[in-house]
Amino acid sequence: MKEVITLFKEQIKNIGIIFRISKYEDMASYQSHYLGLVWEYLYPLIQIGIYWVVFGVGLKHGASMNGVSYLPWMVIGITPWFFMNRSVLDASKSIYQRVGMVSKMKFPVSILPTIKIVGNLSSFWTMLVFSIIIGLLNHVTPTIYWFQWIYYFFCMIMLLLALGIFSSAVSILIRDFHILLQSLMRMLFYLSGVLFNFETDAFPAIFARILQINPFFYVVSGFRQSMVGNVWFWQRPTLTIVFWMIVLFFLLVGSHLHYKFRSRFVDLI
Repeated sequence: MKEVITLFKEQIKNIGIIFRISKYEDMASYQSHYLGLVWEYLYPLIQIGIYWVVFGVGLKHGASMNGVSYLPWMVIGITPWFFMNRSVLDASKSIYQRVGMVSKMKFPVSILPTIKIVGNLSSFWTMLVFSIIIGLLNHVTPTIYWFQWIYYFFCMIMLLLALGIFSSAVSILIRDFHILLQSLMRMLFYLSGVLFNFETDAFPAIFARILQINPFFYVVSGFRQSMVGNVWFWQRPTLTIVFWMIVLFFLLVGSHLHYKFRSRFVDLI
C-alpha cells in the first residue's frame, strides 16, 4: 500500500508537467497532417457512424434500447470506451516509447502513463458534448442522475491509472504483452456492453452476470445509467465493490512492479 501512496504523491507533485507534456504531444502528433488535431475528433465520429449504420440500422432496424433510440444509447456508451481503449493502449507503451527521456535525465517515470491518459481527455470531452447533443435531439432530457457522471468519470480515471501503471511495467518485462493487450481490448469492445445491452437483450442470465464483472462494463453502463437510466451507483453494491477491488488489485500489483523494476527499465529495454 505504501507504493500506491508513493504513486499518487508523484502524480500530484508533477501535475503541471503532466498537463504540459500531454499538450505538447497532442500538437506534435498531428503537426504533419493537413487537418491537424481535427483528426482527434473526426476519427471517433466516423467510427460512430459506421457502428450506428451496421448495428443500429442494419441489425436492430432502428429498435429502441430501454425506451431510448439506439443512436444516443450507443453514443453515450461508446464515448467512454473510445477514451479508455486508447488510453490503455497508449499507457501500456508509454515508458518504452520514452526510454531516451528516462535514461538521460532524472524523470518521474510513473507519470508517463498519466500523461497519455490526460492527452486523450480533449477528445473525450468533445465526444461527451457530442453525445449530450445527440441525446437532446432524441428527446433525452436532463435529470438529477446526470450528476453521476462525476462519480463514473472518477471511476474511469482510477481504472485507467491502475491499468496504465500495471501494463506499462509489464510491457517492459514482457515485450509481447502490448500485442496481447491490443487483441484483448478488441475482444472487450464487444464484451463491455458498448453495442449490446447484456442486461435486457436475449442473453442467458449467468452469461450476463459474468460479463458485468468486467470493469469496462461498469464504467460504460454507469455513463448510460447517468444519462438515460434511473439507477444510482449505490443501488448496484455488488458491481461497485467488485469494480473497486479490481482497481485496487491492479494498483497494488502495478505499483509494486513499477517501483521494483524502475531502476532497471533502461537495461530491460
